[in-house]
Amino acid sequence: MNGSRVEREYQVVVVGGGISGVCAALASARHGAQTALIQDRPVLGGNASSEIRMHICGANREGSRENARETGIIEEILLENQARNPQHSFSVCDTILWEKCAFQENLHLYLNTRFLRAEAEEGRVRSIWAHQLTTEKDFRFSASLFIDATGDGMLAEQAGAQIMRGREGKAEFSESLAPERHDDYTMGNSILFTAKDMGHPVPFRAPAWAYHYDDADIPGHLYHNHGTVKEATSGYWWLELGGDERNSLDDYEAIRDELLKTLYGVWDHLKNQDQGCENLALDWVGFLPGKRESRRVVGEYVLRQDDLVSGRHFADNIAYGGWHLDVHPVGGFAAFHNFEEASEEERALKMLKQIYGIPYRCLLPKGMKNLLMAGRAISVTHIAFGSTRVMATCGLVGQAAGTAAALCARHNCAPAALSLSSLQAALMLDDCYLPGQRLSGSLLETARLLCSSQQVGYEAEMAVNGRLRAENGVSNCWRAAAEDPAPWLEARWPAAQRVRKIILRFDSNCSRHYCISLSAWMREHRIYAGIPEELVKDYALELFQGENRVWQARVSDNYQRLNVHILPPGMEGDRLRLTIHSSHGTECARLFQWEAYVEK
Repeated sequence: MNGSRVEREYQVVVVGGGISGVCAALASARHGAQTALIQDRPVLGGNASSEIRMHICGANREGSRENARETGIIEEILLENQARNPQHSFSVCDTILWEKCAFQENLHLYLNTRFLRAEAEEGRVRSIWAHQLTTEKDFRFSASLFIDATGDGMLAEQAGAQIMRGREGKAEFSESLAPERHDDYTMGNSILFTAKDMGHPVPFRAPAWAYHYDDADIPGHLYHNHGTVKEATSGYWWLELGGDERNSLDDYEAIRDELLKTLYGVWDHLKNQDQGCENLALDWVGFLPGKRESRRVVGEYVLRQDDLVSGRHFADNIAYGGWHLDVHPVGGFAAFHNFEEASEEERALKMLKQIYGIPYRCLLPKGMKNLLMAGRAISVTHIAFGSTRVMATCGLVGQAAGTAAALCARHNCAPAALSLSSLQAALMLDDCYLPGQRLSGSLLETARLLCSSQQVGYEAEMAVNGRLRAENGVSNCWRAAAEDPAPWLEARWPAAQRVRKIILRFDSNCSRHYCISLSAWMREHRIYAGIPEELVKDYALELFQGENRVWQARVSDNYQRLNVHILPPGMEGDRLRLTIHSSHGTECARLFQWEAYVEK
């Protein structure tokens, strides 16, 4: 019935369906919590959706930082695209994200549903109201736990959380890269475009409302990707406005209009001022500007410049980052001519020599009892935000928030009272790498290991040490000999063990960059095409009791790093065998970790 009011009750409600919100909702549902994901757009993905089309960046800095790519749910999504979306279609990526959420047990997806207001008292969110445009329904969602993944801290602000805006002054957090005094400036909003080569000259007449630019208005290097190749078939991150006197939220619509005038003016310059683009024609222009920055919450800890520059890790690490301190000039495109180039020393400082930890406290707004933050609005300074804001990092934070919320619902506790060791263990089980930490409790830790072959430094014992990837020069990975025709790995126990769950973590090469992108230069030079060649493609798992095989699983055409097998209740055996039949290209079989657990 049109105009109806609907009451819904869940254990966890996630507001915001960007990459962070998707990861949060999937994590919550997979850990058994009845979860709602509320998204105000018709598609999921936020800045990575077909409405905006920004490629996903993270700690590996587009493949330039070794062994740093994020794993967990964001890895699952990216590998799904590697296998199913070689054409780099953002609409196909929309479908993959929708599929993951729409068919996930315990997860209920509400698209085209706009968060309106929160009902909160004494630091506790009781319920939120939202309106679904397509059905004309008003929803009231009640829950034990809420996650703000809006990117703008909308729910947090409505619920009464303390909010940060703008740029902190140098003295507030002892940040050398901060301005002298606090101001209200933020980074701006951007729109992107794509163009097609038609194979023949195509005229372009700029609309009357477009701005006009000549060579003096647009420094030539802006058209070049990494200083070498002109790219005009897609662009540009520097089509950015707002964050100055025009607020990225309050003036969003006006900024969009200015961005369109700017984009068409830039395109006119490319087409009609001898830039070598005679054969190009516009194919797509974004009408939904992607936001970089608006609000941030004040949490139990505020991550700051020195934490990132020093590569600090915390006892309550739940994620990590490594993108550089990518703070854009105030005003974006309008400010490029007045922007002072950073010194060599400052540029080196911004690049960050190592990855850094993100503590759980950054997800906990001060004074709030049942609200967790995810995505870019977590508790960080403006300078630190230049790194933490990128989507792969936000995906890790979202998975941590969703996992924490589900564990809180299970144990009937507040986020601040949650056992940190339980949260970290759950994240690592789900293949979220926490630097310096290791998993424990696998039945394979006490088993005797045998294998068909092994390489020096990649012995069978490496695959049961609880380390999820290479660290400090240690491989933490088993590799069979390249000439081994039928590689296998076997664990034997002196007595039968009850086995309920087996986890395999294959090698997806965490030094490579995987994503979909509008940029032809990125696709050719930075992004690895297809399924990682190191990944195991076909394998068999077998559990034996004596000489009798009591359980087996055969997998073909695998393209995921993380493979989880749930065995029937009561299954016991004294020998577990993994046989690898083929990979996606490499000659030697590879396995980072395999584990067996009594509990599901």
